[in-house]
Amino acid sequence: MRTLAFDGRMGASGDMLLGVLVDAGADPDVLVPVEEALDVRYAVGTVNEHGIAATDVSVLLSEEGTEGSEGAEDAEGSEDSEDADAFGGGDNDEDAGHDDAKHGHSHQHTHSHDNAHDEHGHSHQHTHSHEHAHDEHGATPAEGHGPHRTYPEVIEIVESMDLPAAVEADTKAIFRILGEAEAAVHDTDLTETAFHEVGADDAIADVVGVALLLDDLDVERVVTTPLSTGGGSEPMAHGEYPVPAPAVAEIAAAADWSLRGGPVEAELLTPTGAAILAHIAEGVEALPTLNVTATGYGAGGYDFPGRPNVLRALLGDGSGGLTRESITVLETNLDDATPEELGSLQRTLTEAGARDVSVLPATMKKSRPGHLVKVIVRPEDAERVAHRLAMETGTLGVREHGSGHRWIAERELLAVSIEIDDERHEVAVKVASDDAGEPYDYSAEYDDALAVAEATGVPVRDVMRRAEDAARSAE
Repeated sequence: MRTLAFDGRMGASGDMLLGVLVDAGADPDVLVPVEEALDVRYAVGTVNEHGIAATDVSVLLSEEGTEGSEGAEDAEGSEDSEDADAFGGGDNDEDAGHDDAKHGHSHQHTHSHDNAHDEHGHSHQHTHSHEHAHDEHGATPAEGHGPHRTYPEVIEIVESMDLPAAVEADTKAIFRILGEAEAAVHDTDLTETAFHEVGADDAIADVVGVALLLDDLDVERVVTTPLSTGGGSEPMAHGEYPVPAPAVAEIAAAADWSLRGGPVEAELLTPTGAAILAHIAEGVEALPTLNVTATGYGAGGYDFPGRPNVLRALLGDGSGGLTRESITVLETNLDDATPEELGSLQRTLTEAGARDVSVLPATMKKSRPGHLVKVIVRPEDAERVAHRLAMETGTLGVREHGSGHRWIAERELLAVSIEIDDERHEVAVKVASDDAGEPYDYSAEYDDALAVAEATGVPVRDVMRRAEDAARSAE
């Protein structure tokens, strides 16, 4: 199984994830749709982090987007400091640990998608200046520029990019994680919460860019070791907050991986980095056994004495397992639904996008009998399925348990032929396998087996057993 494993000991940010994926072999040319949709361009270069050659990716304003940027920057300066978002740390999403522009780092990058491994200078000034740095060619980092959008506005931009279906789904799921974390921090509604810097062009470029590069690498499994948050505290709009930032803590609570403090007094894990990894990666305590085919290093912003500030990734073939699928759970209590209405939910909700539907008996208030309807659904389909559930049952409310994941088998239907009284009969058998292709369960389709049983007089359980044995032999 093609596996990408992140070493989380120096945290992660959007820029670091872009860099490590390019360094691991992803083609930066796949980023063109983002550059065409937004007034930004990706600058890819190489920096030396204490002897480690790491790929550095910055999102810069395009030629058209730089006009009048100086004036806009001056006008926005005081607003940024006064309206810093509690969603992240400090004045922007790619906060203290990794924001080169914010920390006065000077970059000398390539300005095209040429070989990313030419040597470039990288001057680190360990300051906390809120001015936006410019590279030697006068290019302006996109971070800190452009409008602050709401969650629906960001989704509308993503949908306009004409991305591959899987990339669009991943991008929407990541922004939903970001949006729900910010809404929780501010106690606001998801659709009304302004993303501030997370909705700016550079953050959209980070999230969509990572999804595109990951799709290009064509990995089957992504894992990460515990992610370091750093330590200390960072200034935010409402005062000094300890690391990790509130949004990172919200995201980590629902993620599969774990956090650890340190190893330095700075913020290492940003909300964007946390949200991306919350969607794509499962947590592991140590790097898994891999036949490594490629490695990658993505450069961070801080320069720590004696410690390379890089996100490392290993790409290779690992052992088989189940497939990780992001889900959320919807549920509602019903005390007046008819058997016909309940019986139709499996079909109607599946048509709306549900992955699984369960109806359980329940005792309602005043000891009345009722039912609990639980629906497993992909996060991006939750609103549509919830609406359909309300329309079908008349319920006044649908609860959502938040994004999580489930482990699922690879499944295929195998048509087998069994002989009964010198006649051949076909039965479909569902074969469950891990993602390395190793079958571990065989289950005959009941309707097929029942039809054969009725035609031959053989008990249905015997028909199912014969069909499953035939499927095992065929494998």
